[in-house]
Amino acid sequence: MQGIYLTIALAPLAAAVIAGLFGKAIGRAGAHSVTILGVGLSCALSFYVLYQFLFNGMPAYNGTVYTWLVSDGLNMDVGFLIDRLSALMMVVVTFVSLMVHVYTIGYMHDDDGYTRFFSYISLFTFSMLMLVMSNNFLQLFFGWEAVGVVSYLLIGFWYTRPTAIFANLKAFLVNRVGDFGFVLGIAAVLRYTGSLDYATVFAHADRIAAAQIQISSSIAWPAITFTCICLFVGAMGKSAQVPLHVWLPDSMEGPTPISALIHAATMVTAGIFMVARMSPLFELSETALSTVLIIGSTTAFFMGLIGIVSNDIKRVVAYSTLSQLGYMTVALGVSAYGAGIFHLMTHAFFKALLFLAAGSVIMAMHHEQDMRKMGGLRKYLPITYWTCLVGSLALIGFPATSGFFSKDALIDAVHMSHRTGHGYAYFCVLSGVFITALYTFRMFFMTFHGQPRMDQHTREHLHESPWVVTVPLILLAIPSAVIGWLTVEPVLFGDYFKGALHVLAANDVLAEVGEEFHSSAVEFLWAGCKALPVWLAALGVFTAWLFFLKRPELADAAERRFKWLHTILVNKFGFDWFYENVIVAGARRLGGGLWRVGDQIVIDDGFVNGSARTVGWLGSVMRYAQSGYLYHYAFAMILGLASFLMWLLWRT
Repeated sequence: MQGIYLTIALAPLAAAVIAGLFGKAIGRAGAHSVTILGVGLSCALSFYVLYQFLFNGMPAYNGTVYTWLVSDGLNMDVGFLIDRLSALMMVVVTFVSLMVHVYTIGYMHDDDGYTRFFSYISLFTFSMLMLVMSNNFLQLFFGWEAVGVVSYLLIGFWYTRPTAIFANLKAFLVNRVGDFGFVLGIAAVLRYTGSLDYATVFAHADRIAAAQIQISSSIAWPAITFTCICLFVGAMGKSAQVPLHVWLPDSMEGPTPISALIHAATMVTAGIFMVARMSPLFELSETALSTVLIIGSTTAFFMGLIGIVSNDIKRVVAYSTLSQLGYMTVALGVSAYGAGIFHLMTHAFFKALLFLAAGSVIMAMHHEQDMRKMGGLRKYLPITYWTCLVGSLALIGFPATSGFFSKDALIDAVHMSHRTGHGYAYFCVLSGVFITALYTFRMFFMTFHGQPRMDQHTREHLHESPWVVTVPLILLAIPSAVIGWLTVEPVLFGDYFKGALHVLAANDVLAEVGEEFHSSAVEFLWAGCKALPVWLAALGVFTAWLFFLKRPELADAAERRFKWLHTILVNKFGFDWFYENVIVAGARRLGGGLWRVGDQIVIDDGFVNGSARTVGWLGSVMRYAQSGYLYHYAFAMILGLASFLMWLLWRT
């Protein structure tokens, strides 16, 4: 099987190299053909691996491909851990990536960077696969940084736009903050276990749990809490959790296909996957899990609120991603790792669908993204309309859709938890259901219903997108609608993740939720339809219909009445202002001060130019002693000899 695993990882890399280095030689058709072939092969083999786990009982694989470096007895290997967790992630990553590759043929058709873009997204797929397939922290960190680098390239793909350059630099810098914590966490793991291999680290997790980090003579921190929080700081950067979330909305500056890939299956899911993979460590620290819970619930609630006032169709979906990542993080925080990964899987399908549907709308609108200039697109874009409706229903957790099965189980798990902060988290995720339905169907109604608000030229040229765009929409809409029915029992309440995720018996809230799940998804559906989240979602849809379709003047009146709240939301709670005017401006002032004091005064005027001036002054003084007259030199010699004799007499 090792050959299959190598092919899964390396096929997208080989395609990226061919398209990137030989793009001019093979042309546009060659570039998209080779990358689709590479990712398609990887996707097919990933499904084969998952099939072997599900139906043939294949055991997990943990092996080393090669040893990269040995230093002081520490092996730094490249290897694979293929269990049911990584197999599921491999399928999600490759399938969504394949859909994005096909979609890109239509979306980027007229772009000058066509072959370069295909090379980048194929490289992105390889980077994420190396991350989810890794069996050690070194390879995990390689994939972690690789997805960061490629996201930098893709967010700033249109590098002639100042906004794109600002956005990719912002993403890069914010992730450096998170990655600093991530590196500290890995260093702590190495310090206390002496290994970077997952199996060895997890087997010796008790060593970290027993250790203390002495902060001062009277203060000591549990090493396991420090380690897990540092690792989670890395996840906060990659998965855009408050306060390291500010880069994700700005990533919309990249082309729409990469927005779908980043938000659905690659970069932002890396942090969720990493925490789930590290469950044997996180289970040993209640403090770390409570931190995860509070950060996730804060993100889920407050980032969803911003989506209500956003008018850019892509940014609405982006803030939806922030909120849904918060839901996944909340699940991790209450030890419902399976629910978090399950929601990650279902979310990948309907979030990719929503982004690609938004891209189809943008194409039809000649790259207009403001929803206030849309409306009435239903009759012009029927396939986009119906697939977007499926994605929207799945996002709000409409009964029988995939989002219903994953989100409602997650909320129930939070409700049954007793971890510190669970009450606050339950309020946030429950309120978030209404908020999600409100901003989702605000977007849907403003885009597809009501009176057309575009200019006459745009209206005359409106038409459905080509098949390379609509086919991926249809193929993503299918799992968005039905995947929950097929997977809720084994993945959420069965033993699918047995051996891959570790949960202490006292923390297993998902088992308590599963006690109400008896034999079929139908019973779960029936019970869920009577639950509060479904009614909150229905209320959110009704509110969106009333305020933004039936009587839009109510929305204008509400905006005037609550101008203060609208201003706060439009300004994104002041995070961007704080970072730009306090953190960044402060860093610039500090750097400028250090440059003036350190570089100019101390170094230039002090050591460098100052030493030169001192030597010059000393030389100018010494020059007077070199007169050329013999009696001057004789006098100096006599004076020196007299001084020497006086010193001898004084000494004796």
